[in-house]
Amino acid sequence: MIILALGFVLGAWLLQQQAVLSALQGAWILVPSLAVLIKFEAISFKLSLHSLFKISIQRLVVFTVATLFGFYWAATFATIRLSDDLPKDWQQKNIELIGVVASLPEVTERGERFRFDVERVLTVGAKVPQHISLNFYRQSEDLTPQSQKPETAPNLTNFFHAGERWQFTVRLKRPHSTYNPHGFDFEAWALAENIRATGTIRNKSNYKKLNNFVFRPNYIVEHWRESTGNYISQALQNKPYSGVIRALVVGDDSQISQADWNVYLRTGVNHLMSISGLHITMLAGLAFSLTAFIWRRFPTLVMRMPARKAATIVGVMVALIYASLAGWSVPTQRTIYMLITFALALLIGRNLAISRVLAMALFVVVLFDPWAVIAPGFWLSFGAVAVIAYVTVARLQLAHWFKEAINTQWAITLGLLPLLIFMFGQTSIISPIANAFAIPVISLVVVPLAILGGLLHLDFILHAAHFVLEICMQGLTWLATFPLWQQAAPPMWTVLIAIFGVLWMLLPRGFPQRWLGLIMLLPLFFVDSPKPAIGEMHVAVLDVGQGLAVTIQTANHALLYDAGPHYSAQSDAGSKIVVPFLRGQGVKKLDGFIVSHNDNDHRGGAASVLAQVPVNWLMTSFEIPEVSTKQKRVKCFVGQHWQWDGVKFEVLYPSINSYENPNLTDNNRSCVVKVTSALGSILLTGDIEKEAESILVEPVLQASINKP
Repeated sequence: MIILALGFVLGAWLLQQQAVLSALQGAWILVPSLAVLIKFEAISFKLSLHSLFKISIQRLVVFTVATLFGFYWAATFATIRLSDDLPKDWQQKNIELIGVVASLPEVTERGERFRFDVERVLTVGAKVPQHISLNFYRQSEDLTPQSQKPETAPNLTNFFHAGERWQFTVRLKRPHSTYNPHGFDFEAWALAENIRATGTIRNKSNYKKLNNFVFRPNYIVEHWRESTGNYISQALQNKPYSGVIRALVVGDDSQISQADWNVYLRTGVNHLMSISGLHITMLAGLAFSLTAFIWRRFPTLVMRMPARKAATIVGVMVALIYASLAGWSVPTQRTIYMLITFALALLIGRNLAISRVLAMALFVVVLFDPWAVIAPGFWLSFGAVAVIAYVTVARLQLAHWFKEAINTQWAITLGLLPLLIFMFGQTSIISPIANAFAIPVISLVVVPLAILGGLLHLDFILHAAHFVLEICMQGLTWLATFPLWQQAAPPMWTVLIAIFGVLWMLLPRGFPQRWLGLIMLLPLFFVDSPKPAIGEMHVAVLDVGQGLAVTIQTANHALLYDAGPHYSAQSDAGSKIVVPFLRGQGVKKLDGFIVSHNDNDHRGGAASVLAQVPVNWLMTSFEIPEVSTKQKRVKCFVGQHWQWDGVKFEVLYPSINSYENPNLTDNNRSCVVKVTSALGSILLTGDIEKEAESILVEPVLQASINKP
């Protein structure tokens, strides 16, 4: 089973790495592969091949067939899902359709966002995917047609509700991702979530609510989530962490502030502040323990069913209820599949090794969700379980529970270190301490209280959950002041050696030469990415959509010019694109940061960059009141210049006197910088217009690229 599961997962992962979807016609190779497997079994039986040789060949054949099966299984899923797409010709065109609000609406600073199940397309000739994501942006009017408007227009934050059937005119586009190293791949995420188009609701069209509620199981669950979430928000109104409580109960983390997310990221507990597999698992474990404790007190119940099996059933039921309340998200589904697999192994009474049960769960998760293999949470969750099994199962002597907890926490921290460095380019130094007290407090106290208070509509229980969370946050905020370990994304070979080294270090006490594992870890941290030579520069123009963000690296310095746009209160190009790129490149600090002018598509991500990356000085042509004042602040004007590692930087515009001209536009006050290296030069112009360009049009100022 282990070989089969590993091969199947590898096949699904290989499919996700392809630039183009493989044709399913190649699946015919599975037939001869299975025939070879059967034939080999027959031949090995007749010839009585040496057992070790026979087992090795058999495992190789099984692994190969499983890999092929996983590859074409994932290809089949992808082919079906990609077939339900939005034709390019219908992008950004008005399309009238009827459908149902299929998810709990998320309130944004500009309106609402929700998933929409399309039932019928009214526009002749239009083809629309069945599952789309819609945004409504608040403007001067609400959605109610003039003939139906009440005297007081409804509050927009409560306008849409899960399960309602609406007739909309929308403009859609295909999911599109920015293409940057180390950044978030929205297109892959949308495909995994089965969102096949995104779009906006047209404000000036005739809207019509057709039904107040459509009675289907999934819409009933979403309506239940919405009412529970709204009650929590009202009960904890104006509380600093009400958004976290809401996220822990119904899975809507849109109300958590970016400042709080920074604290969670720096302490390594971000996985605890929304619905996670850990919460579901620990809540199921809590239900298991309580049920077993009560069940054993009643002999009649024990005679009907063993306490362990009864507790397992209750634990799975609690996990299913919580997963439904959390919105049955893709990560939640993976956890449920894993729990059910473990539960079935226990219920059937077979004494299976933990490795086999884990392999079965691995196989089931990828069988239902082939996109799981591209999610960091998939590898981290299974990796954590595998590490726990590795350090606890089959040991000769059980340690004291407190010592065992410390050893387990240490093993998880060390075991997941190579994956965290590889996936995120950073790890929290104080993560073991933060998680040691945050995991039991959040998962065993805050989450149960929040769920109980939200479902029973008991304000005092919700306030108790928030009080405990507030105390926990005080400790996390203090721990967030400790530094993070950050580095460039390491080569794959260093990660593989580091994983082997970790396994070597975690061998039982008394095993000889365990210290060799530490040596195997060293390449992970000390194999650095190549840097420019003296006089050279590496320039990266990042894909931020509408806007600009450019990084310039010299031998020992780094400069950022603009930071892309601001998307929403929870998202901007700084946090989603620029910071991950800098971390992936091994840039631990910025020596300089220039924000050319006061337009959203150039300064929108600046606050996130300044909050997450140390910056020596900040140069702008305007004031940025919302950012911290820890950096040296400089106004840009012609004549400023400096040199880093043989690379010359010159500010060519604007003049110092231009700041006294109130009629000069923001665009025409953009900081214009020329950067000259041994191999050529570039000119960064912001958004200057004709008036500014006329000042700069001189041959000596034009940037040139000279081939070496």
